[in-house]
Amino acid sequence: MRIELEKATELIREHDNILILTHRNPDGDALGSGYALCRALQSVGKNVVFRYFEKIPKVFIQLEDCCSHAEFEPSFVIAVDCADSKILGDSPEMSYKEKVDLCIDHHPSNTLYAKYTCLDENAAATTEIILMIARELGAEVDSLTATAVYIGLSTDTGCFRYSNTTARTLRMAADMVDAGINAGRLNRILFETKSKSYAALEAMALSTMKKYFAEKCAIMYITLDMYEISGTDETEVHALSALPRQIEGVLVGATIKESEPGRYKVSIRTNPPVNASEICQIFGGGGHKRAAGCEIHGTLEEVTEQLLKAIEPFVKDVEAE
Repeated sequence: MRIELEKATELIREHDNILILTHRNPDGDALGSGYALCRALQSVGKNVVFRYFEKIPKVFIQLEDCCSHAEFEPSFVIAVDCADSKILGDSPEMSYKEKVDLCIDHHPSNTLYAKYTCLDENAAATTEIILMIARELGAEVDSLTATAVYIGLSTDTGCFRYSNTTARTLRMAADMVDAGINAGRLNRILFETKSKSYAALEAMALSTMKKYFAEKCAIMYITLDMYEISGTDETEVHALSALPRQIEGVLVGATIKESEPGRYKVSIRTNPPVNASEICQIFGGGGHKRAAGCEIHGTLEEVTEQLLKAIEPFVKDVEAE
C-alpha cells in the first residue's frame, strides 16, 4: 500500500525496535539513507540498527561512525532505497526479507513489496525523503547525519550535475552545509579521488569500449580477471558506469560487470530521450530514466548480444534532445 510521508512518519513514531535494510552492493544513496535514518531515529530515543552485510566502497567507510550499535529483536522493519525485495542484501536477517513493514524509496520501478511504501519518484535521492521524515519527527540533524544525507544527495545526482537535480535537492544540500559538513572535502573524496587500483581498472575497462548503432550506444565490460589484475573488487566500479554515456552523441551507455562465471550485472546510463529503466525492465531490472540496472546470464558474448538486441529499438531513428 502506498502511503504519504505523514503516514510513514506516524508509523515510525509508533515503534521503538527498528531494523533498517537496503539493497545489495549499496551505493551512496542507500548507505546515506540508512545511516541518516538510523542516526535521526536514535536521536529521538529509538532502538535502531542498520544492516547491509557487505563490503562497501572505501569512500563511504566514514559513514560507519554515524550510528551506535545495539542488539534487540526488531518489531518494525524498514527498507530504504530498495525497489524490490529480491535485491535486499543477503544476511542472517533476511528472514525479514518478506516482512518489510515500510519501504522508503524514490525508484519509479518499486514493486510495492512492503506492507507500506512511501514512494516519491520526484525525489533525486531517497535521502531527500529521509531528511523530510527526520524533520517531521523533530530529530536532530547534526553534522554526522548531515554528512550521510549529503552523500546520498550528491552521489545520486552526480554531484548535482544530473537532470534529476531539483531546487529542493540544492536547498537540502545547502542546509547540510549549514549543519556543519565540509562539502569541499566530501566532494573531493567522492568525485575527485581515485585509488591506484581503480585507475588501473578504469584504463582496462575503457580499452574494451565499443560503439554501436551509428555511435548512439557505447558498451564496455569488466571481467573477474580485470578485478584480479588491477587489485580491485566490485565495490569500486560505481563511478565507471557513467563513462560510456559521457561520449558525445551517445544515447545509451552500458557497463557489463562479471560478478561470477556466467553471471553479469549491467549498468545502463542514458541521455534524453532514452529511458534506462525501460531497457533494464526487459531483463527483470529497473531503476530511473537516466540510470538503471539489471542482471543477465550467459557468456560475455551472449550477454552483449542480448543487450544490443534490447537497446536497438530505443536508439534506432532517435536523436538526442
